[in-house]
Amino acid sequence: MKTIIKAIKDRRSIYSISSASPITDEHLIDLVSATVRHVPSAFNMQDQKVVLLLGKDHAALWSIVMETLRKIVPPAAFPKTEAKIKSFAAGHGTLLFFTDVDVVEGMAKQFPLYADNFRMWSPQGNGMLQYAIWALIESEALGASLQHYNPLIDDEVKARWKLPASWKLMAEMPFGTPTGKPDKKEFQPTESRFKIFGK
Repeated sequence: MKTIIKAIKDRRSIYSISSASPITDEHLIDLVSATVRHVPSAFNMQDQKVVLLLGKDHAALWSIVMETLRKIVPPAAFPKTEAKIKSFAAGHGTLLFFTDVDVVEGMAKQFPLYADNFRMWSPQGNGMLQYAIWALIESEALGASLQHYNPLIDDEVKARWKLPASWKLMAEMPFGTPTGKPDKKEFQPTESRFKIFGK
């Protein structure tokens, strides 16, 4: 496994993936489970939820996305969309990230002085979880990207996997063994984004 900083530096959006995996599903489950357990959330409200889809369930998700988009994308533009969705379906699995809205609103009622903050802190916590898992699976030689077909697919996804109505889909992360390299990434000067005072 890579060091944390190496995983952070190497993590990229990988769109070309295969169904192979360099690690066992059992090891993957252990990694994701530990990350879900230990990534922080405001007031420890633990509103972040994750669903791991493998095999036929992974394929079913991207079939839902495909058919949903087929209804709204103009036919002339659909071949490009279809190719993109097929590239995600070609992966080993998909991680779905949710926020439990009932938990967030419950905390807002319990601590009314911070009500608006809970609604802001919740997506921050979800982002931390997404990034932690992304960097962690990258350290295991898996490639991934973060997609957002929500809210178009929310209702069908919750119905298909019998998920609570209060779970709000935040992002989809297809992953697998990389079969191509990421595009070159441009960086702004670090000094324009990171300021130091007192030294």
